[in-house]
Amino acid sequence: MTAVDEAPVAAAVPAAREPAALRRGVPGGLLRGATLSYLGVMVVLPLVALGYEAATPGASAFWKAIVNPFAWHALKLTFATAGVMVLINAVTGTATAWVLVRYPFPGREIMNALIDLPFAVPTVVTGLMLVALYGPSSVLGVLLGRIGFEVIYQKPGIVLALLFVTYPFVIRSVQPVLLEMDRAEEEAAATLGASAFTTFRRVTLPTLWPAILTGTALSFSRALGEFGSVVMVAGNRPLETKTGPMYIFGEIESGNPHGAMVVSVVLLAASLGILIVLNLLQRRGGNAHGH
Repeated sequence: MTAVDEAPVAAAVPAAREPAALRRGVPGGLLRGATLSYLGVMVVLPLVALGYEAATPGASAFWKAIVNPFAWHALKLTFATAGVMVLINAVTGTATAWVLVRYPFPGREIMNALIDLPFAVPTVVTGLMLVALYGPSSVLGVLLGRIGFEVIYQKPGIVLALLFVTYPFVIRSVQPVLLEMDRAEEEAAATLGASAFTTFRRVTLPTLWPAILTGTALSFSRALGEFGSVVMVAGNRPLETKTGPMYIFGEIESGNPHGAMVVSVVLLAASLGILIVLNLLQRRGGNAHGH
């Protein structure tokens, strides 16, 4: 080996040893402990405290707080509107990601940037925007009212608010999969005479399905706790348009923290369960691809 060849090798040795030196500088056990402690303080302890306070009066009091007509209706409305939102988001989010990836058009970069806007806009501002657009005194609201379809202060307004705040989830989950997808199978199916719909259903959709499931699960979990935009468009009418988060806020103001905690536990348990199931499905899918 010449001197010229030895120089890169000599330079590469310290670089290869650098990670080990860094690991010796910061013990792995200390780093793991600090990370887990932070997770515990920020996430686990608040969850445990809420669950403990909700369960302290006993199982009968817990169940009584759930079956309270106002609480029960608020929970049903929350899950129902979130479910409708998920169905719409699964279709429109996938279609939007498809258009952004597969069809070049003027302004595509601007549209791609606007998709993340709901993450940046305060949810109360979202509610105000929807009221300004669909409110009873707006032009569009008046036109919709004439045909008997009211949006603001009704259940459709809740679904609309949830659609806005969860808009990016499915798109951002599906878009990277479409970008990395090999189109050879789609082209082969088209060559064999399959229609565009058949190709999408039999070839493309099975590949996109895990990403769609991820996006919709995150959307559903996010929708269960949405308050800012919903409180502006729902009208806060008990047994009609009062969702779970709005019920929680109302019970705190009314001096019934236990009722608020019980409903909070139900919503948190649903969100946590969805995320755990999603994580298990992703791990199972990863193991299947690994084998």
